[in-house]
Amino acid sequence: MKHTIKTKAQQLVQNPTTQKVFTAMKPEKSIWGFLGIVLFLIVPEIIAFIWGSPITAYAKGELLNATSAVERQYYELLLMLFEEGGSWFNLGIGVALLIWFFF
Repeated sequence: MKHTIKTKAQQLVQNPTTQKVFTAMKPEKSIWGFLGIVLFLIVPEIIAFIWGSPITAYAKGELLNATSAVERQYYELLLMLFEEGGSWFNLGIGVALLIWFFF
């Protein structure tokens, strides 16, 4: 079983179509590619690790006083994003993409 998975993975990596897909997925080497990785993947996770609890407490308090549906959705979104804290998995993906960006 392990042998077949290993050979399938090697065939997949060596496939020219797969290599084209990885090349197409690679972020463009520009300031916007770098900022996109940093601002959309790394910074939100760092914010969640550092200020996740205060943001969650604020959103829960304001959710009780929300007067419109838009406000209610905004505070529920804040709760959804920051209630669990930061994700090491997402931070790892961001760092991996940043390393891939420079190679």
